[in-house]
This record gives sequence, structure tokens and C-alpha cells, in this order.
Amino acid sequence: MSRFSVIPASYVFLRSDEGVLLQLRQNTGYMDGMWSAGAAGHVEPGETATRAAVREVSEELGIAIAHDDFDPICVLQRTDGTDDPIEQRVEWFFTCTTWSGEPTVREPEKCAELRWFPLDALPPNMPPHERHALDWLREHAGVGILSLGFAEEVVGA
Repeated sequence: MSRFSVIPASYVFLRSDEGVLLQLRQNTGYMDGMWSAGAAGHVEPGETATRAAVREVSEELGIAIAHDDFDPICVLQRTDGTDDPIEQRVEWFFTCTTWSGEPTVREPEKCAELRWFPLDALPPNMPPHERHALDWLREHAGVGILSLGFAEEVVGA
């Protein structure tokens, strides 16, 4: 068995009466042309998943949220589905309904557009792992522990 890396990330979906805020990725080399979480990014060394969420919202959307202004949706462990992956990812997904400021594109080189989508009318071009988390949000009331890309999927908590 080979060694692999575990890559942690935090995702924040702002929610309003219009649905969830998604960004259209561009020029990143990863999932370009896909609609993804309004704010997301890697958890930095020495940083918690919740601190990363607060930081990413500020950096990518120019708004402020407090550590108690958001709720967890799920934790997702995923891999590429091969028998010998070189990495696994552990990702925390949150929603937020309270923030200060107006969400704007703060990284135009990476984000072509922000748009609200109803949970039951998400765009077809979304990263599968993010759709998996939003499907969980739409269909369940509690926090989930999910997996994607493994032989045996664990869905729910």
C-alpha cells in the first residue's frame, strides 16, 4: 500500500430566498467552467475548518461572517475512485444565511460570475462532490458524513 496525502478544504454556500450562491470558475486549471460554492478553499496549516470558511468568504466574496453565523451541512471524504489513489480529500461544507456586506466577485481572474440558484434547480455543470453535498442539504435535515469515490459509499449520519 502506498502513502498518500489528505487534502482538507472548507466550502460555504450562502443561502437566501433565491437559493444558494454559486460562482462560475475560470482560469484556475481545476473545474473551470463549473458552478461551485460561492466561497471555498484549502484549510491552511494550523487553521481549523471553520476559520478557513470565514477567511475564504472574506477573500472570495468580500463579506464578513462570524464563527457562529454558519451551519454545517456535511463532512465529505472523497478520492479519485482508483485502487491506489495518491490523495484523499476531507471537506467541510457549511451554509450561511447571515453576513455583513454584499457578496461580490473579489477574484475576477478565478471567478467569471456569481449567481443564485434554487436548490431544486442547480446547474448541470457542477463538481460532483459539491452537488453531492447540496443533494444532502436538500434531502436531509441533519448533518451528514458522506463519501464519494470509494467502493462502499457511506451516506448519512
